[in-house]
Amino acid sequence: MTSPPATDIRPERGRFGFPVRLPGSRSRAPLGMAAFIALPLFFSALMASTLAQEKAHKIQWKGCHSGICTVWHDPTTATEAKIWLWALVPSLVLVIVGFIATRVPLGFYVSCVAGIVIAMGVAHNTASWARHHTQRFPLGADLVPDHAQGYAFSNHFNRGEWEKEALSTALSLQHWTIGVALAAMFVMGSLWIRSHFRGRRPGVVGVPQEGMHAPDATPPGL
Repeated sequence: MTSPPATDIRPERGRFGFPVRLPGSRSRAPLGMAAFIALPLFFSALMASTLAQEKAHKIQWKGCHSGICTVWHDPTTATEAKIWLWALVPSLVLVIVGFIATRVPLGFYVSCVAGIVIAMGVAHNTASWARHHTQRFPLGADLVPDHAQGYAFSNHFNRGEWEKEALSTALSLQHWTIGVALAAMFVMGSLWIRSHFRGRRPGVVGVPQEGMHAPDATPPGL
């Protein structure tokens, strides 16, 4: 009775005889760092997206005696949804980069550099967006005229006041994102240099090392 032929389970080999396989995950640190940086990045992007896209819902009609009547309302639900979706994009891109970086050398630094670049791109034009936001809210962000008279309540923000606070918040969170990424790169670099030099520390020269061996059973010669 003959045995069946053995199945060749050797991995597929490439051009130079090396096994062909997808690169495995080197470490989860790049993904974890990307997720950590993505938190302040998201709030910075949310402020920037609000300044860039939020607009008051304007309703106009022709009045009987005063011409065109205009009433300002809060932004629509579609506008708010678009603001939140665009705010999620930078953080999502950073997490994807962090996942890819787990399979490349120096992936931790790739995640940090990606976080810095994305943070700089998110808030690069916030000053201009703040001016446009002020123009889209002629009564202020709370839709109440400055120093309003005849209203049951006074305004909380004068025209352009909320935009200044949102601009400051977006830039502050951008700086936090960049600072955390730079600090993480510095710490990891310092640890690598320390371990590298410790691994190459020369041993003590000239001291004989005592070896372990079996007892000599050969009788001495006569």
